[in-house]
Amino acid sequence: MDEESRTVTERIRKESGGTPAFDRLAATSDRDELAAVLTAPQQPLWARELAAYRLGVAGDRRAFESLVLLLNHRDPHRCAAAAQALAVLGDPRTARAAAALATNELRVAYALHPVRLLTQLRAPESAPALITTLRRRLAPHDPYRTVALACVEGLGSLADPRARDVLTEASTHPRLAMAAAAALARLPAG
Repeated sequence: MDEESRTVTERIRKESGGTPAFDRLAATSDRDELAAVLTAPQQPLWARELAAYRLGVAGDRRAFESLVLLLNHRDPHRCAAAAQALAVLGDPRTARAAAALATNELRVAYALHPVRLLTQLRAPESAPALITTLRRRLAPHDPYRTVALACVEGLGSLADPRARDVLTEASTHPRLAMAAAAALARLPAG
């Protein structure tokens, strides 16, 4: 088990209270047993998260829907774990789902991990979604500066020339200026 998986598993162990049900889910190698947790009634959130996470990092696409729901959860630790599993999962629907979450203004408070996932995926949907999200974050007094910064950094990493205008605008915002300048420097000359 790698360090990230160990951290996720330990967090969920604490949440579960170290119950025998947790021990069984953490130890099983039966993917069908894990998948059954995702659809069984009255399962605690920690059990669904553990099952989805384990299936996701194992490349089992039955975890996709649960992981997308967790990617948009109010708990940032759940979002981070879901993003990690979705990146490994390799489901072709992931980028579209992450783009929808990143650009959803009603859930922008939870957009940080979808934005970071889009950057990691480097999918065709990535730059357009980050551009849209960043443009909205440049409104005066927008409270979601961490999301804006993640967009700026992501667009720099993607080095997509379509981001030039929004990054230039971001460079006029004091909290984003340095990151925007660095991102602009990574864009191809044009």
